[in-house]
Amino acid sequence: MTEPWILSRFSTTGLNYTQQTLMNKLEREGVRVMKRIGIIIGSVILLAILIFGWWVISRPERGTTGTVSTKFRWLGPNDKIVIDGFDDPKVQGVACHICRAQTGGVKGELGVAEDTSDASIACRQIGPIKITGELEDGERVFDERRSLVFKSLQVVRFFDRERNVLVYVAYSDRVIEGSPKNSISTVPIMRWPAP
Repeated sequence: MTEPWILSRFSTTGLNYTQQTLMNKLEREGVRVMKRIGIIIGSVILLAILIFGWWVISRPERGTTGTVSTKFRWLGPNDKIVIDGFDDPKVQGVACHICRAQTGGVKGELGVAEDTSDASIACRQIGPIKITGELEDGERVFDERRSLVFKSLQVVRFFDRERNVLVYVAYSDRVIEGSPKNSISTVPIMRWPAP
């Protein structure tokens, strides 16, 4: 069957009324189909923009302590090591710092680059420790996306009751396969001297 936009290029002078009516109907149907395709493509693009905007806005600020540039990039920001500080939401008196690589360049600026799985963590007691909720082994206390969709960096907490020690483990995972790279930090719960 000939496409309607091809038929419209030919002269209609030699066609009878039935053929012209059929050709006009095909043209209208072709326009309707093209409008539907345009609406679908526009909707998909709008949805992608909304999802990307939500992802950029939803990335939490952790309180960046500092950055160190590791690789120069002509376009976009340099690759760097980023150090962030965060507090355990259920344990007052513990402060943690996590250090990880961040990819720069244009992809890094737009937030679509996949960062490496390298991370290091250090947690210390900075005051009297007060546990404000029930502690669950493997409970997530920090998470951050390392790529647009599939990869994340997480810090989970364990409580070694026998030794009275909080254990924090930083690792990276994906939907299908994670990374064996990890970092650990322990915080012995000790009495804090009164000032």
